[in-house]
Amino acid sequence: MKLAGKSAIVTGGGRDIGAAIAKKLAAEGASVAINYFASSAGADATVADIIAAGGKAFALQGDLNKPEDVDALVAKTVSEFGRVDVLVNNSGGLIARKTFAEMSLDHWNDVMSLNLTSTFLMIKAVGPHMNEGTIVNLASQAARDGGGPGSVAYAASKGAIMTMTRGLAKELGPKVRVNALCPGMIDTDFHNIHTPDAGRRGFEAAAPLKRQGLSEDVGNLVLFLACDDSAFITGTNVDINGGMVFS
Repeated sequence: MKLAGKSAIVTGGGRDIGAAIAKKLAAEGASVAINYFASSAGADATVADIIAAGGKAFALQGDLNKPEDVDALVAKTVSEFGRVDVLVNNSGGLIARKTFAEMSLDHWNDVMSLNLTSTFLMIKAVGPHMNEGTIVNLASQAARDGGGPGSVAYAASKGAIMTMTRGLAKELGPKVRVNALCPGMIDTDFHNIHTPDAGRRGFEAAAPLKRQGLSEDVGNLVLFLACDDSAFITGTNVDINGGMVFS
């Protein structure tokens, strides 16, 4: 039990990568608070799975661009579990593919708020309750290579997450470690919505590991960064992309 007696917040924990992360942390002993925005059924199912396996969890709906919703999530976590040891900033998304020429200021601001501002607000809110612990941010392979067509805003927001991770590692150490991971093609609804099937098949053919990643692959890496197995690692942005991008 690598997280026995500890508590964790996982944002965007109602489906896919977030749900896999929540279950993995719970399986290693953490009590888990799950934030979701729209995936209520998935969040409830994840909580039910954790409780059925003997763990502790709850789900709370919230818009992480609203400070009051962020504060409510942190306050309920502290009330239920007494502490916050792990924060996983998984919530985010592309919204839509738009070229730079057709992109409106509203779209730019919406993508930045969804991915970057929400992470800022969560870390600010958790800070007073985390004397020691770990923060794991979700960046993206797009932050390394600029992303696919129409994802400049998304890639820029995730690049900012990478830089924020480095800066916070310096500012919050030695008591709090801050790392991020950069997922590539993971088999999730993100790519079901935004990536043509031909592109996914092309990835599988070109990738050294010849497959798309699984949400569980990401959950395993988050666990490593969240627990003491990575005790001498902070400020890193770890690639998880099947070998498609080396950095």
